[in-house]
Amino acid sequence: MDEEILQDFLVEASDLVDQLNEQLVDLENSPTDSDLLNAVFRGFHTIKGGAGFLAITPLIEVCHRAENVFDKIRNGDVEYDAAVADVILRAFDVISDSIEQLNDGARELPENDPLLLNELDALTKGQVVEGAVKESLSTEKTNEPILELPEGVDPDGEISDEEFEALLNQRDGKMASRSEDTPALTLPEGVDPDGDMSDEEFEALLEQRDTLKAASPSADSTPSTLTLPEGVDPDGDMSDEEFEALLQQRDALKSSPPPAVKETEPDVEKTPPPVVSKPAKKTAPANKSTKPAAKNTPESTVRVDTKRLDEIMNLVGELVLVRNRLLTLRGKESSREDISNAVANLDHVTTDLQASVLKTRMQPVKKVFGRFPRVVRDLARKLGKDINLELEGEETDLDKNLVEALADPLVHLVRNSVDHGVEMPDVRAAAGKPKVGTVLLAAKQEGDHILLSITDDGKGMDPDVLRQKAVEKGMMDEVAASQLDDQSAFELILSAGFSTADQISDISGRGVGMDVVKSMITKLNGSIEIHSVLGEGTQINIKVPLTLAILPTLMVGFDEDSYAIPLTSVQEIFDFNPEQTNKIDGQVMVRLREESIPLYFLNEWLAPNNPKESYKGDKVVIVSVGNQRAGLVVSQVNGQEEVVIKPLGVMLKNATGYAGATITGNGSIALILDLPGVVSRFQ
Repeated sequence: MDEEILQDFLVEASDLVDQLNEQLVDLENSPTDSDLLNAVFRGFHTIKGGAGFLAITPLIEVCHRAENVFDKIRNGDVEYDAAVADVILRAFDVISDSIEQLNDGARELPENDPLLLNELDALTKGQVVEGAVKESLSTEKTNEPILELPEGVDPDGEISDEEFEALLNQRDGKMASRSEDTPALTLPEGVDPDGDMSDEEFEALLEQRDTLKAASPSADSTPSTLTLPEGVDPDGDMSDEEFEALLQQRDALKSSPPPAVKETEPDVEKTPPPVVSKPAKKTAPANKSTKPAAKNTPESTVRVDTKRLDEIMNLVGELVLVRNRLLTLRGKESSREDISNAVANLDHVTTDLQASVLKTRMQPVKKVFGRFPRVVRDLARKLGKDINLELEGEETDLDKNLVEALADPLVHLVRNSVDHGVEMPDVRAAAGKPKVGTVLLAAKQEGDHILLSITDDGKGMDPDVLRQKAVEKGMMDEVAASQLDDQSAFELILSAGFSTADQISDISGRGVGMDVVKSMITKLNGSIEIHSVLGEGTQINIKVPLTLAILPTLMVGFDEDSYAIPLTSVQEIFDFNPEQTNKIDGQVMVRLREESIPLYFLNEWLAPNNPKESYKGDKVVIVSVGNQRAGLVVSQVNGQEEVVIKPLGVMLKNATGYAGATITGNGSIALILDLPGVVSRFQ
């Protein structure tokens, strides 16, 4: 494959796969929407065309059949119902997986499942899928020799080595009798049959095989040559109509029955070996000149509107002008006003440039939302529920790294809502609710944050049940549980291993893995909140920063050393007063508005060689870590600063408590603290 052409194809195909994922689910609700049908048809057709150009046969096979089905649906010959959708979605999954494998560096795809291809062909013929496939499979003839078990051997029991050897000898005898007249391939002179084979020797064997096949009687029995339509340049581009004509010609050749072959004329191609045990598959030597590409990471690329690039280019031009102005001022005595104006201009241009560059990293949250119609559709169908998924704020922009990082947590939360939030239709009807449940997935920007919410109109959560479960699991005693307010009770489901489900399903259980969701959101400097009303539904809110590239921070320090705390987690700052603290189980706590908050003295970790006798005069920075609060005691607070995050070196990248590093306004280096890691160091 031409790698450059392949990469262009993969970019386009990945976008088409995302679109098809949504369109196929929408089509179930609007099966006669001609625009939607045409869009799906074009999607399969376009992927097939690109795959055909690159000769990716397995992908061509599935796309072509799916395209044929939709051609019938467009013409009204086939109805797109749930059964048809199941088959088409399975075909779509094969296409999606194939694109993903190619993105990951694979250059050969596995053969397609014959059952799926048969089902697609059956749909094209307007047949009932299950019956057509079973009939098709039952009429297939198998020419496998039948092996007879030695007398006294239990067919369902174990077989001895001697009996297995006897079976192998029997198989070899039957195979030898079938292939007496089969032309054999001769190894080129000087080739070691047990050694490696060069590319040239392998090519010589292939040519020998083709010659033998061409000379065999079976080769003449079935025509296999495709004829280009008249007027088509064999070395030029081919139109869709000409390509379709070739495919139809190929299908006609494949479907025409070959003449009967005499038993005395064995055909090695039509005589599969008997099945005793599956032998290891031998692969041909790889062509040394076309090594598989290294694993491609789609996350490393992003598509940018040319208008944004033009804007960046204009700002870079402005930046050059400011630089030239500063160079001019440096070479002569200048007034403070001239220098001040130039610096102000520089500040303005760099701020705009920073904003424009950040926009190139932004992607609509639709990149994440696009997968959920399929998730909800498949899950609701499996559970026997009727659920309507509503999406809001799909055009909200988000840093592309966050888009990728949020995918898994959101999938888990949506599956939870469908599985354990929304009730079964008969239960909803008995409760006076519509039989069709609703799950709302929404996104909106709030200042420098994005608010994501998953809302269902299901049964909600009972805080009393949650308190009781916490006691049963030994997480707290009855007194402590009774003192929890409803909000704190709901947050219990974010604890590891906490679940109210009597039986853990293979889908999800509210609370099963919710601690992982919380951990992932916390790592993104985000927070998660849960609101629920018994009998009415549950809402889960996730708040994350707009970008992870530039971070607003609170700069704190110890003498000459500076550290940055993500500002999104900072709640308040006050002076440390030892009289307001007490110890509980060895942990220093501070009382703040009827709440006890643990204090962590960062000097003990960050400056262990400079112990302090008294912390009077230090500052306490109250931060939120997930759904908990902690107080960080620091020597001084130096103010707010927006920093550009730089990754740590290889030696420090696994150090707990650090999220990266940055260069401050005065030119010094400051480490950025990872708050979950900081807290874990003190616990």
